[in-house]
Amino acid sequence: MSSQRPTVVIYSDDSSVRETLISALGSKVAADLPEHEIKEFATGKALRMYLDNKGSADLFIVDGEATPEGGMGIARQLKDELFQCPPVLLITARPDDAWLAAWSRADLVIVHPIDPFSVADRVATLLRTRALTSA
Repeated sequence: MSSQRPTVVIYSDDSSVRETLISALGSKVAADLPEHEIKEFATGKALRMYLDNKGSADLFIVDGEATPEGGMGIARQLKDELFQCPPVLLITARPDDAWLAAWSRADLVIVHPIDPFSVADRVATLLRTRALTSA
C-alpha cells in the first residue's frame, strides 16, 4: 500500500460530531494504512469552495443530519459531480434511513450515536478500497 497520506474530508454543521469523528480516527485508522490528514467543513458552501479550488479527498464522511444542507444531498451531489468520486461514508440518525442512504449513493453507512470503533473500521475499509482502485 502507498505511504502517501490520504485526505479524509468531514462534513457536519455540528462541531461535536466533527470532534467525535476526528477523535475516533486519530492519526491512523489501521496498522497497514498510512497516517491520514483530516479536513473539516461546517457548511456545504465551504466544502464546495474547497473542491472548486482543487482541494482533494480520498474519503468523504458526511453527516446526514447536518442542517440546513443535509449530508445525504451533499453525498449525492459529490457522486453526481466528481469524476471518479472517492468513497462516501454517511452518518444517519436511524437504521431505517437506509433507503435514503441508498438514494444518496453513499458507499457505507453508520448510525448516530457514532461508535468510534465502527467509524475507524469502516474508514479503513474504504481507504483500502480506494487505494486498490487508484493503483
